[in-house]
Amino acid sequence: MNRNRLMTYTARACALGITLDDARALLRASRTLSRWAELECGTDRGHIERDEATGKPRFVAAGHSGTACRGYAVRDMEAGAIRRVDRIVGKYPDLLWFHQTDPRGCAVYVLRRAEVDGQDVHQVYHRGLAVCS
Repeated sequence: MNRNRLMTYTARACALGITLDDARALLRASRTLSRWAELECGTDRGHIERDEATGKPRFVAAGHSGTACRGYAVRDMEAGAIRRVDRIVGKYPDLLWFHQTDPRGCAVYVLRRAEVDGQDVHQVYHRGLAVCS
């Protein structure tokens, strides 16, 4: 992240009442969630999928012929990042957060509850602070 964007992000986070340490932790969690979304969509190496029965993630490597080969279990980085964001944003009762799962944009947006004002958060999340690099 370039220095000016980082300074702008931290200034906006502080304006929402978020401490500098929490702003940095949110940024790390957002990066984790962004990378996870990329891997769910797939890369040249393969993709992450969840077992339908257990919900546990596994990485399925791309085969030589383009077909998927046997996968292996991976640590659930998504669940941990979501718990971290929940814990951090939970410290600020006037804030809420939205998880955008599309890997083309920011994964985490933090909003004031008043900005949502009874509207569907899916329609207004872009009004909040984009937590991304």
